[in-house]
This record gives sequence, C-alpha cells and structure tokens, in this order.
Amino acid sequence: MVVLSKIYTRTGDAGETALGNGTRVAKHSLRVSAYGTVDETNATVGLARLHAKGEAGAALQRISNDLFDLGADLCTPDRHLDPTLGYTPLRMIEAQVTRLEREIDAMNDRLTPLRSFILPGGSVLAAQLHLCRTVCRRAERLVVELATEEDVNPEAVRYLNRLSDWFFVAGRIANDDGRADVLWVPGLTR
Repeated sequence: MVVLSKIYTRTGDAGETALGNGTRVAKHSLRVSAYGTVDETNATVGLARLHAKGEAGAALQRISNDLFDLGADLCTPDRHLDPTLGYTPLRMIEAQVTRLEREIDAMNDRLTPLRSFILPGGSVLAAQLHLCRTVCRRAERLVVELATEEDVNPEAVRYLNRLSDWFFVAGRIANDDGRADVLWVPGLTR
C-alpha cells in the first residue's frame, strides 16, 4: 500500500530519482523519460475524460488505471531487482492488450472505412483523444528505445501500440461515428 504523508523529500535535488527497485538514476535517464511520458499520456487522458460520457468515460477510466500500472512496470526494472523489496513488481499482461483489441474492434465495426487521412479535431473530445494518441506514440517510441538498451516487458510495448490505435478509433467515434471527421485534403492551401 502506498502512503504519502510528505510530498517533497529533497532526495531529487541533485538531479537523481529512485526507481521502483531502489536504484538511483539520473532524472534524464531514458527509463525515467519513458515512464514520465506514460504519466504525461495519463494526464491527457484525464483531460479527455472531462468531455467523455457513459462507456467512453468508463473506458478512459480503465485506461488511466492501466497507465499507472504501466508506469509501475517501467519504473521497476528486473535487472538488479532487490529481493528485500517485499513485493512482486506489477507487470502489464496480455489480457490488458487483448481488452484494448476487443474494444477497438467493437468501435471500428460502427465506422465506415477511411478514404483519406484525418486531421485532429472535430469535437472537443475527438481533439483531446488525438492529443492522447500523439503523446502515447511518443511514450511508445521512448519505451521501444529503452528496450534496445535494457530489459522491458514486451507487453508494455504492445499495450502502448494498441492504446494509440484505441485513441485514434475512439476519436472517430467521438466525431459522430466518423461523420464529423476532418479530412486531410492534400495540397489544399497551395
């Protein structure tokens, strides 16, 4: 159980932070950048939730919780795992990825196929979901880069990849099932 009785600790004043396994690393390390960008993705989800109703809001709530799970996974590397931690580190699992795939398929069944790329926008919720998508893609790129240097749970990468797709399709749903999508017109302003 997490207990936060004091928010500032002064332990990061020299530019380092502690990972979930107790290892101290530079705040600019790739691992910290990766899970920090997952946290940023979660903040954009919080903004989108302000405009989501019903099942969309419930789905975004689940995703927000998943993103905290993902941050916990990324901040606790297997390497140098301290056996005195007293807990098993939380890891993303295949079922979380599979749930996103089922939800994407269900949403996509309502949509007509795209014949053009779409621009971010339309409804407020769609615009927010496109922001979620782009920040999520940045998090994915950082996690993939991290995986070239350190051990990373493959389900973490898969989850981020599916999640950005989820945001894209949900953005189309938020645009009146795609009818209010803003289509890209190549060369329109030439």
